[in-house]
Amino acid sequence: MSVPLLQVSSLRKSFGDRVLFAGAALALQAGRRYVLSGPNGSCKTTLLRMLAGLEPMDSGIVSFRGQNPRSGSLPMTWRREIVYVHQQPYLFHGSIASNLEYGLRLRGIAGAQRRWCVQDALQWAGLIEHAAVPAQKLSGGEAQRLALARAKLLSPALLLLDEPTANLDGASRAQVLELLTALCLDDHTVVIATHDPEILRLATRDRLLVADLRVTPDDS
Repeated sequence: MSVPLLQVSSLRKSFGDRVLFAGAALALQAGRRYVLSGPNGSCKTTLLRMLAGLEPMDSGIVSFRGQNPRSGSLPMTWRREIVYVHQQPYLFHGSIASNLEYGLRLRGIAGAQRRWCVQDALQWAGLIEHAAVPAQKLSGGEAQRLALARAKLLSPALLLLDEPTANLDGASRAQVLELLTALCLDDHTVVIATHDPEILRLATRDRLLVADLRVTPDDS
């Protein structure tokens, strides 16, 4: 078997006296699609944040592309290949277009190429007519579509999505599901934490998402 893109073993995490993970292990293969399932309170968000390097592990052995960091934290070079999209995405002040351009600017992408990439992302997310709209004025569904487009623009090796369809109405949910399906046809490794039955059905019906990752904390 090929070397996993991201592998974690002996993972331990506690908050005070509450043990969330005690010796957990997982391996994410490059190009695979995973559904992370579990009831509310089963620490799916905490796990995703640890995989993204946003939440420290108490202890554990982590490797990325077969390499181990010298310190316990994920190196910045790794973190640039891992994108985490929160259930309620953080949007910068400014327009939709400027939100999309921000990450490209940080990566040193030239202005003309940035503008082309932003236009392509706006088209992909169905937001092309709203490029100048302040991001803070978006509905929940539009904000999630913007967050997915922003993540796609960065071409991450590992894409972590936390309940991307939660609290969306029917039309907005359908639009986000369409984008999720498209993302899962790309080369990213995708992990989706979800309760959405449609995503779970996609996992077995179309095999775009593979429901072969289930992490259950010791206290659940």
